[in-house]
Amino acid sequence: MASLNGGEVHVRVVSRSLVKASDTTIEPHVLAVSNLDLVPQPIQVSMFCVYPKPLAADFTAVLAAFNAGLPSLLNHFFLLAGRIATNPSSGLPEVLCYNQGAELVVGEAGFDLAALDLGNVSASLRRIQQPYAQDMALSVQVVSFACGGFTVAWCTNHVLVDGSALSLLVGAWSELARTGMLSVGAQPNHDRFIFRPRAPPSYSASLNKAFTPLDSERQVNVLTRDQSFVRRLYYIEASDVTRLREEASREGQRATRVQAVSSYLWKTLAAVVGANDAHCRMGWWVDGRRHVTAPELRATMRNYVGNVTTYAAREASVEEVLRMPLQDVAAMVRDVLTAPAYDQHFQELVDWVEEHKTKRHVETETPSPTVSVMAFASFSIDTNFGFGCAAMATPISMPSARLCSGFMQIAARPGFDGSWIINASMWPRLAAALETDEPRVFKPVTAEYLGLEK
Repeated sequence: MASLNGGEVHVRVVSRSLVKASDTTIEPHVLAVSNLDLVPQPIQVSMFCVYPKPLAADFTAVLAAFNAGLPSLLNHFFLLAGRIATNPSSGLPEVLCYNQGAELVVGEAGFDLAALDLGNVSASLRRIQQPYAQDMALSVQVVSFACGGFTVAWCTNHVLVDGSALSLLVGAWSELARTGMLSVGAQPNHDRFIFRPRAPPSYSASLNKAFTPLDSERQVNVLTRDQSFVRRLYYIEASDVTRLREEASREGQRATRVQAVSSYLWKTLAAVVGANDAHCRMGWWVDGRRHVTAPELRATMRNYVGNVTTYAAREASVEEVLRMPLQDVAAMVRDVLTAPAYDQHFQELVDWVEEHKTKRHVETETPSPTVSVMAFASFSIDTNFGFGCAAMATPISMPSARLCSGFMQIAARPGFDGSWIINASMWPRLAAALETDEPRVFKPVTAEYLGLEK
């Protein structure tokens, strides 16, 4: 039996099996990834869902739902029953869609969910998730706990999905498991060529400067030096999000929730940097599904399964950010996020990748400390597959090798209560500042907050 001894998390793997799509009429094929799939690094990513004890069911019923429903889910997400490979001619990733099967991992933990230090991602969620092969397109990992609660980790690779697509997968599973079918609006779109490169490719000089070839060297700044990152899990109460939004808004210019919280983060970062650096920077991963304007693009991208994100950033002087009221910092954030003409930008991004796809690139960094934000907060993920909503659903990814940039993933808590969950990878000094700042906006996630039984 698994145990929690001296803070160590041990999960016993009960079984590993392969689940294939049940529709035998689907033709085996090879799926080439799109140019936009080549923008992010090919790292393993997952959506981690934590469920309290179901009111009228046990873990046997939970497993029965997965065994019965996954084959149907894979009929709609056939690429996730395949394997990630490298094309021998181009050297680029591709997906061998031969219905090799998604992985279903069943685990058992001999302790309560409430015994976990949930605020420390490295000591809790990362220990529960089990390793899976680099070529595995989907590993579904279901773990039971002594309290009757359970976790489900939907594990895949960034070359196949971005955060919105991974959320779509979890939502589709929930609807299919509850109702036995997917509504028309939930049907995934796997067309990898919504954006096609032009002949010849065309892009601006500024876009060309936005990327730099990836090398093995780690970047260090004044917050890093000899310190490694810490992984934290926070929550922000709905009332604090609302308060920050009011403080960041001015008459005729209402800040969004993401803009308001980002402004608070920027000012906190500037205070931590202090006199150690003259500048600091914020960046945002922007979901193109919500920012393209052409009607035909919006219609096809709504349920698009793949990557369609881009990076926007701005550097500012530490003194300026500290001096500005929250309203003015929010205006800077708004300018960064709304300035691009996203239809044109994504077309240029596709064209740029077309000419640079033989070598991996990353977003060009500056030595200044940077915090990058990816927000899922504009929608709540449907996590109820018949056993109630998850107490928490948060994306988990491997930490970046580039120590110059902290990273935060913001997700709405399931159940539409307006609160947010933040999975953060950052410098210890920034974590300490967020956890001690008054009023306490960023609070460590606890079992009590999630309503988990002890």
